[in-house]
Amino acid sequence: MIAALKSFPSYVAGFLCRGRVTRREYEETLIPAVEDALHAHHKICLYYETTADFALDAGAVWEDFRFGLQHLNRWDRIAVVTDVDWLQNATRAFSFLFPGRVRVFRASEAEVARSWLAAGP
Repeated sequence: MIAALKSFPSYVAGFLCRGRVTRREYEETLIPAVEDALHAHHKICLYYETTADFALDAGAVWEDFRFGLQHLNRWDRIAVVTDVDWLQNATRAFSFLFPGRVRVFRASEAEVARSWLAAGP
């Protein structure tokens, strides 16, 4: 499940992901919220927090990759907040693909991640 978080400035698209996330959830929740932010700002930030039971189905992985590349030059900062080891490692391994800054935070550092994004694009 993906839930859009509304407690951020308009240049930040924030999400909380729990359990298994599907392609449909990306298409219905994440993509429209990110597109709204992209319509209002040239560059945006992304806050992506997961719970310990987080998992992606194959369709969601593809949608995440496709959508991220489609807007490659529009990302300023991406904060991934998770205690899920494979997601931390994958984020660090592929962060070089994004021209913006990507940081991984532990769940206990969520406020630090929010402050980092609040510095703005």
